[in-house]
Amino acid sequence: MPEVMLERRDAVALLTIENREVRNGLTPELCEQLVAACDEIDADDAIGAAVVRGADGTFCSGADTRRWRPDVDWAGDGFELISTIYGGFARVGRLQVPTVAAVRGAAVGAGLNLLLACDLRVVAEDARLRAGFARVGLHPGGGFFTLLGRLAGREATAAIGLFDQPLDGAAAVTRGIAWEAVPDGEVESRALELAAIAARDPLLARRSVKSMRQELGPPAIGWDAAIELERGTQIWSMRRRLGAGS
Repeated sequence: MPEVMLERRDAVALLTIENREVRNGLTPELCEQLVAACDEIDADDAIGAAVVRGADGTFCSGADTRRWRPDVDWAGDGFELISTIYGGFARVGRLQVPTVAAVRGAAVGAGLNLLLACDLRVVAEDARLRAGFARVGLHPGGGFFTLLGRLAGREATAAIGLFDQPLDGAAAVTRGIAWEAVPDGEVESRALELAAIAARDPLLARRSVKSMRQELGPPAIGWDAAIELERGTQIWSMRRRLGAGS
């Protein structure tokens, strides 16, 4: 059964997303669990950092699309479905502690948004990062361009988001999307090592990350505004892809 697992490693919270049937694809239920786990972390003042990972060596393949059908009311139920997915990775981005994404295997679509929502990324050298939206006829949504643009700049954001150019771990570091690329077997230990540095003083970590986010932004428009701006267009693209009318 898909689930989000929350473990405690001293002052570091370890969040693991598991949905084996679709390589840790995000469902609304998983995202609700993710929100609940983040609430639990924020309520525990002894936690000073968090690491986000996917189970079984794959970060996240994106949204679990098995419920996307032409007969879905995309102005009603579909709108709520997408909003719940957004809410999962947006809540990770609003955790009160510094966050590190430990990225192994594939990070695609909404999975890419999830790693972009974190404060720092450690990736496997052979990780596969890809937006994938253009390939399947969807608008990115979720504030994707805001999230990626604050790290990679306009050129790389266009290449990844509009022209569907994939990245491996080393290229992600070169483009400023990740801090460090390491062998696959070292990703999680390195992410936990970095998180433990911030977590030594949980109160300081919480105050420092709040200052960093306030000062560095996203610099163009706020993430909330970007989510609202993109939501309608993404839902339009879903209806179009599924043949549900215009």
